[in-house]
Amino acid sequence: MPVAHAGRAEQSAKTGRVAAAPARTGFLLPSASLWWRELVRFYRQPSRWVGVLLSPLVFWLVIGSGLGRSFRAGGAGGSGGYLEYFFPGTLILILLFTSIFCMMSVIEDRREGFLLSVLVSPAPRASLVMGKVAGGATLALLQGVLFLLLAPTVGIRFGLVQGFELVGIMFLTAFGLTALGFCIAWRLDSTHGFHALVNLLLIPMWLLSGALFPISGASSWIGWLMRLNPLTYAVAALRHALYAQAPAPRVEEVAGFGASVAVTALVACAFFLVALLMASRKGRAGYMG
Repeated sequence: MPVAHAGRAEQSAKTGRVAAAPARTGFLLPSASLWWRELVRFYRQPSRWVGVLLSPLVFWLVIGSGLGRSFRAGGAGGSGGYLEYFFPGTLILILLFTSIFCMMSVIEDRREGFLLSVLVSPAPRASLVMGKVAGGATLALLQGVLFLLLAPTVGIRFGLVQGFELVGIMFLTAFGLTALGFCIAWRLDSTHGFHALVNLLLIPMWLLSGALFPISGASSWIGWLMRLNPLTYAVAALRHALYAQAPAPRVEEVAGFGASVAVTALVACAFFLVALLMASRKGRAGYMG
């Protein structure tokens, strides 16, 4: 009789342990939920998405019209002058602004307690990274496609194949930039600090990406910085795709189309892996200031 009682007790203990074990969730459902949350959250704040889209547009019109036809890239400017040359750089700027500033939601979610609830849930942390990064990249892509519709106004024409190429390049660029923004925001608890780091790191990256001036006309040390800048290859890939059927503006690019796309994809994967490693570390979502 005591043996039977002990057996029932042991079975009850095992049942209790099984019942107490948290149920595991998959990867896709949490990722899709966080992805959708990013989209809804962004478009419920009209001031944010209007500012993200209009600021580069004004920048493009003012600087492009200011330089006008006085700019000739490699001696072969097109009918649109500097507005046409500056178009891919402005497209990258829109992707950068949207991708990076979408990741301020990481800091906001930490303050509101949502981030902690996700971290302690049964969902894998990789789903948090994927949902956040994919959501920001999708938003940036949508903003970029809206601006891309203005290409015919400066004489840029592209076919269906080039359109798919442009969408793919924009998504790779946005995905990498959003992953980089996640890495920056993960270590911060201040939006002011986030803005400071963005201005310190990412704006110079954009300035040295070939968006404003070609690498062929830069001094030697600036040229080397541009070659080491991953955004330079994203700008080059966009320019190759945009001007595949256009006569302008022909400039010396840092690499060919295939190599530029490959570098952009590798950099996006590298930033995403870094974001995964940072999020997978146990403990609280890090703080730096």
